[in-house]
Amino acid sequence: MKLKYFFPLFIAVFAMLASCSEDDEVTYLDEVRLSSSYVAINVDGGSTTIEIDAKDSWTINADEIPSWLTVTPLSGGAGQGTISFSAPSTLDGRTAELHLSCGGRTQIINVIQGLSTISDATCAEVIAGPDSKNYRVTGTCTAIANTTYGNWYLEDETGQIYIYGTLDAKGAEKNFLSLGLEVGDIVTVEGPKTTYNGTVELVNVTVVKIQKSLIKVESVDPEDATIPLEGGDITVNLSCKGNGVFVDVPEDAKDWLAITSVSGGATPAVVFHAAPNTGGDRNTTVTFRTTDGKKEYTSELTIYQKGAILEVPIADFLAAEVGDTQFRLTGVITELYDSDKQGKSFYVADYSGKVLIYRAEGFIEAGAKVGDIVTVIGKRGAYKDSPQMVSGTFEELNFAVTPVTIAEFLAKEDSKTTYYMVTGIIDEVANTTYGNLYLVDGEGNRLYVYGCYPGYGATGDNRKGFLEAANIEVGDKLTMIGYKDTYNGTIELCGGIYFSHEKEE
Repeated sequence: MKLKYFFPLFIAVFAMLASCSEDDEVTYLDEVRLSSSYVAINVDGGSTTIEIDAKDSWTINADEIPSWLTVTPLSGGAGQGTISFSAPSTLDGRTAELHLSCGGRTQIINVIQGLSTISDATCAEVIAGPDSKNYRVTGTCTAIANTTYGNWYLEDETGQIYIYGTLDAKGAEKNFLSLGLEVGDIVTVEGPKTTYNGTVELVNVTVVKIQKSLIKVESVDPEDATIPLEGGDITVNLSCKGNGVFVDVPEDAKDWLAITSVSGGATPAVVFHAAPNTGGDRNTTVTFRTTDGKKEYTSELTIYQKGAILEVPIADFLAAEVGDTQFRLTGVITELYDSDKQGKSFYVADYSGKVLIYRAEGFIEAGAKVGDIVTVIGKRGAYKDSPQMVSGTFEELNFAVTPVTIAEFLAKEDSKTTYYMVTGIIDEVANTTYGNLYLVDGEGNRLYVYGCYPGYGATGDNRKGFLEAANIEVGDKLTMIGYKDTYNGTIELCGGIYFSHEKEE
């Protein structure tokens, strides 16, 4: 949970007064009573305590405690006790909001040290400064990530910070659009700093001033700013109240995107041409600049180009960068993703690796199951640095795989388009290079497996040496996927897709 550090000055003053009154009473919850829900610590540092009377065990969320504040204890049982709050000296006022949980209810504890002051600062000074301190910063809005809460990026000549939450003119949340803030506007904001997962943020800022950009993207043709695979033009219509229009194309996009014309006046138009795309989807953000002689104003537009769908082994997909490139993967469904309540996520493996397919559209409708050979299309994504396919589509159920016993497999008709899953005990390895072996069951049935390969799609040298690499030996329980064929009177499981094995007990 993100912390909210700022509250009005009169609350802060009341907090200090409340901490000094031994007879002060607050609004109580039935489950827990605190002698004060406001805690004030001297700016020179020190400690203070509050009393707690709880009817059940209680805890304070440790994740909410900033580095400058020490709270002990963080939990306790039913009954009476004290909670201590301490902090070293500080030059600037700082605050914290803590949550104490007891009996399914939550009591908020506001902690303040000194009085919160607002300092004018650059982005670099905010980045280098302490958490919980309030700053006033002026910079350009370079990108907007969320238009409900108002999450966006502010940049000046010294750096960039993330704005996590923007209050409207009346101090309310979730009303960002009422401000009319756009990319390219020069904005002055005030708010407290926090650092979340390494990202420096100002939280729930108040907008002091918006200076509208003198240049703005009014329309784009085509409207979705997307150029087809075979290449073509895109026209960007601008409004400009400054002196001239300058266009910047990122260096890494200049080999495929070029400016072909720029018209002047108050409503200039810029035409770009994209070369044919032989790779995956790609995009770049171009910048339009103008000046009033004192300041520079900007506006940005992201231009997209469709690309070919790259059909690659899973290992290559895992090694790719997160982005918009479309990939096609084919492999065996090894398991369903239990954490997905919508039931659209599953793991797919081929000879080179395994990857999570996160919520592929069409998967449920296809009726695919574990063991089936499938094809999916999507983008390379990640969650907490763990690779996965996102924005995916279930393209094809290549082969519905039927689990059968060895006896049932032996009775099937030969067919190279019908796949089965068979489990047995290895009683002989005939060829260690390609993994030719025999499987038996407990009823005297024996099946020849013509090649045990590491997974779907293995060819050439990728088929060799898998038994040794996976430590698969005589006596192990092995599950294979393949089709039935007969050669010189011998029934064979061909296709050789490894699924799983268990070591001999």
